[in-house]
Amino acid sequence: MVGEGVLHECLLSTDVDEVLVVTRRPAGLVHPKLSEYLLNDFFDFSAVGTVFDDFDACFFCLGVSSVGMKKEVYEKMTYGLTVGFAKALANSSPGVTFCYISGAGTDSTEKGRLHWARVKGKTENELQRLGFRQTFLFRPGILKPTKGLKNALGFYKWMGWLLPVMEILLPNSICSLTQLGQAMIHVVARGYQKNILEVKDIKKLSE
Repeated sequence: MVGEGVLHECLLSTDVDEVLVVTRRPAGLVHPKLSEYLLNDFFDFSAVGTVFDDFDACFFCLGVSSVGMKKEVYEKMTYGLTVGFAKALANSSPGVTFCYISGAGTDSTEKGRLHWARVKGKTENELQRLGFRQTFLFRPGILKPTKGLKNALGFYKWMGWLLPVMEILLPNSICSLTQLGQAMIHVVARGYQKNILEVKDIKKLSE
């Protein structure tokens, strides 16, 4: 859902000239800005070559829920996959701005009670050590999906009527997928005074 929404904003934006989607299977989209690189194994970058060269930014939107997942599997899919990809990118294009979609409640100390939050914090901390030109860590909470896109999670399809109420009661816990995508685009060009972006920062940057 998040990747589709961010891609949608990139294709609409006049600030974005070209988009390369790195994915396991075709996205099924055709657009003058869009090209794809199919990577069957996100733990093996030996055949990537120069594919990652000459880009200004990476918007890393992959992620899994920890619900029902063994701790070691969640850590592999969150920390291992993300950092492995980022290291491959840093080797070929250290000058990029790396934007990682993390999550509200992430534990930067890596010492908290919640396993998923510790793993997210560990991932964020390692990304900041890889030497990219800029690294921004986005921590959205509840995401309001973009109308017309196909990958909205079931929760949003059934409980979407609650989102306007949440926007009033919990304004710092909810933002739209449109705002997230626009904030990621804007931060590459404008920068920001801090590199961990909570919901209120995402809303500000999206303007």
